[in-house]
Amino acid sequence: MDFTPTEEQVAARDLAARIFADLATHERLSAAGTGSDAELWKTLCAAGLMAAVAETGLLGLVLLLEEQGRTTAQVPFAASCVYGLLAVAAHGSPEQRERLLPGIADGTVVVCGAVSPPSPVRATASGRLSGVAPSVPWLRDATHVLVADDRRRLWLVRTVDTRCEPVELTAPWSAGRLTLDGTPGERLGGAAGGDRGAETGGEAARGRDDDASAADVPVPDAFAAGNAEDVHADVLATARTAFAGLQAGVCAGSLARAVEHTGTREQFGRPLATNQAVQLRAADAYMDTEAIRVTAYEAAWRRDEGLPYATHALTAAWWASEAGRRVVHTGQHLHGGTGADLEHPVHRHFLWGRQLDAYLGCGDEVLQELGELLVREEGGA
Repeated sequence: MDFTPTEEQVAARDLAARIFADLATHERLSAAGTGSDAELWKTLCAAGLMAAVAETGLLGLVLLLEEQGRTTAQVPFAASCVYGLLAVAAHGSPEQRERLLPGIADGTVVVCGAVSPPSPVRATASGRLSGVAPSVPWLRDATHVLVADDRRRLWLVRTVDTRCEPVELTAPWSAGRLTLDGTPGERLGGAAGGDRGAETGGEAARGRDDDASAADVPVPDAFAAGNAEDVHADVLATARTAFAGLQAGVCAGSLARAVEHTGTREQFGRPLATNQAVQLRAADAYMDTEAIRVTAYEAAWRRDEGLPYATHALTAAWWASEAGRRVVHTGQHLHGGTGADLEHPVHRHFLWGRQLDAYLGCGDEVLQELGELLVREEGGA
C-alpha cells in the first residue's frame, strides 16, 4: 500500500486549501446561516476541482474533503462528487455519462443522495417511485437526488419532480424532506424500470472504456458485474469513505483551533497547553484524527486500485463515527467556557462532527454491519 498522493492530487488539494481558506471564513460562514455558499461553489467548480475528481479518484476526493472539513465550508462538494460524478462515471450508462457528467463537473448539476438502508422508497415496474426520506443533506441545493429503493436499486430523480420541504439540522447543511409520490425515476445504468443484470457487465461496461471522463474511475472487481445490490454497495462504500475524509478534516480543524487556544490562553501565569492533562487530551485527539485519516486513505486507495474495499470502508466509517465524536468533544472541551459559545468557530466543528458521526450509520450500526460482512466472507472462503 502506498498512499503517497500523486502530483495531480497534491496540486488539487493545495488549490482547494487556498480557496477554502480565502472564502470559507468565519464571517462568511456566519452570514450564510444554514445555507450553502453560492460564491464558493462557483469558485470551486470554475477552478476545475469537481472535474478533477474524475482523474484523481476517490483518494483525491478524500484529500479535497479534508480541506473542506478543516474550514467546515458550506458547499455540497462531497455529495455531488459521490452521488453524482463518481456514481454516474462508474455505474451510469454511456448515455447518462454523456448527458450528466459535464453538468456535474461544472456545478450546474448538483446531486445529493438518499441511499442508506433500509429505504422507505418503493418503485413500480414503470420506474415510478413513492416514499418519504425524512432528511436528505444538501437537498435544497440539488437538481437531482440519487435514491435507493427497498430492493437497493438506485434511481436518479429530478428535484423539480419531487416535493422538497426544508429541514433544519444541527449542522448547517441545506437539508430537506424528500417526498416521492409516483415520481418518475431514471435507473442508474439503465432505462426506467429496466433491470441492468448482465447488460451492465456487457454494453455498459464496454461503454466505460469508450468514455474518457469515466475511464479514470475504476470499479473494484467485486462490483464489476453491476447487479443492483453490488452497485448500491459500491456507492454506499464510496460515500462512507468520502465522508470519513470529510470528518478527518473537521477533526483536524477542531484540534488546530484547540491547540491555538490553549497555546495562547494563560491561566495562573502560564499557557493552558503546559498542563499535562491538556497535552494528553490533545494527543489522544491527534491519534484519533490520524486513525480516521489513514483508514479513509486505505479504503479510497483500494477502490482506486480496483481492489475489494467494503470492509475497509466500514472500518473508516467506524473510526469517523467513534473517534470523530471524541475529537470534536475534546476540541470544544479544551476551549473551556469559550467552547460553549454558539458563535465561536469551534462550535461549528462540533456540530459538523456530531452530524457526520451518525450520517450513513452510527458507530454501533457500522460495527454490526462490519461483523456480519466478515462472517459472510469467512463462510464463503
